[in-house]
Amino acid sequence: MYKRMPSRDHSAVVDVEESSALLQNSADVETTNPSWWLSFPHVIVATISSFLFGYHLGATTKSLAGMLIGRFLVGTGMGLGPPVAALYVTEVSPASVRGTYGSFIQIATCLGLMAALLIGIPVKEIAGWWRICFWISTIPAGFLAFAMMFCAESPHWLYKQGRSADAEAEFERLLGGSPVKYAMVELSKLDRGDEADTVKLSELLYGRHFRVVYIGATLFALQQLSGINAVFYFSSSVFKSAGVPSDIANVLIGVANLSGSIIAMLLMDKLGRKVLLLWSFFGMTISMVLQVAAANTYVSGSGSLYLWLSVGGMLMFVLTFALGAGPVPGLLLPEIFPSRIRAKAMAFCMSVHWVINFFVGLLFLRLLEQLGPQLLYSIFASVCMTAVIFVKKNVMETKGKSLQEIEIALLPQG
Repeated sequence: MYKRMPSRDHSAVVDVEESSALLQNSADVETTNPSWWLSFPHVIVATISSFLFGYHLGATTKSLAGMLIGRFLVGTGMGLGPPVAALYVTEVSPASVRGTYGSFIQIATCLGLMAALLIGIPVKEIAGWWRICFWISTIPAGFLAFAMMFCAESPHWLYKQGRSADAEAEFERLLGGSPVKYAMVELSKLDRGDEADTVKLSELLYGRHFRVVYIGATLFALQQLSGINAVFYFSSSVFKSAGVPSDIANVLIGVANLSGSIIAMLLMDKLGRKVLLLWSFFGMTISMVLQVAAANTYVSGSGSLYLWLSVGGMLMFVLTFALGAGPVPGLLLPEIFPSRIRAKAMAFCMSVHWVINFFVGLLFLRLLEQLGPQLLYSIFASVCMTAVIFVKKNVMETKGKSLQEIEIALLPQG
């Protein structure tokens, strides 16, 4: 886990920011270079290989260079894994439960973070325990690689490879019965003659596809500029200033994140993606306003009020983020992107995500020192409110619609 510390020492600020930024940098490199010719299960296995090499190097290295290379390999897997997983879940899930299934990715992320916190507890008492942590990480990675052998292929990917019979067989496996013929007819209307490897960057940025790519990239940009990663990376410093021990702070953040993700999973296919996004960003706005109020009470000397506003506002921010702004963009984007550009458009938007993530991690502590918490948190609140307006005006509801229906609605055929 990242080492968080007070930001008064400038050299310490630079060290922790550069450490936080390394994984995002490597993740962005890989996101921009996906392997379109491989099926989703094969790409996921390749991603796991990058994780395993990184874990092995981290567990066995005796040099700083080896550790950094290991972190880079893990970051490479992080860059490729999330967008591929989101695309895969979207393409194999029935429309009625696609939101619920997509939410499992966010829940798995929360559980992984909390497990990492628990596994890392003995680090202070047992010398070299951090190497054991790397070895433990290989267990779920290896299990996932094995499990992918039994997972379905994406019918959309199979059809674009010219394997119509295999695509129909996978639809039968995933949907069963009468929906298969309808799904194949709808698929043939959209995917016939389209090849993902012919899609150029200019097609994403100009013409008929610009609007959906603009929506996707902007959603990820607003998500990152809302301040969420500043909260996750450096929450211990904020809690410490309020008198809360770092271990307790990490547990509280993890519980809030997991609770919000579970609620989002239960509501995703009931209320819809757009409603969750609107209320999530609005709740984050209120939470950041509480942080601004906390900073003002700290200046005025109201210690107990500062504690409640600061801790409560941060936990509320994480909870409301997990309700929508966290899980929805990764689920919504594969839904709104037409099948022809889906993979590369997702990679482009994830690149926007990681680039902004990188700079937030690199610059947050520096900006906090130079601007002060009142102004910085006010900026975050303004971004969240801007996101509410953007979602209200630009995002369509995809709840209960097939991918083919969504594509026809956004890009009328003919």
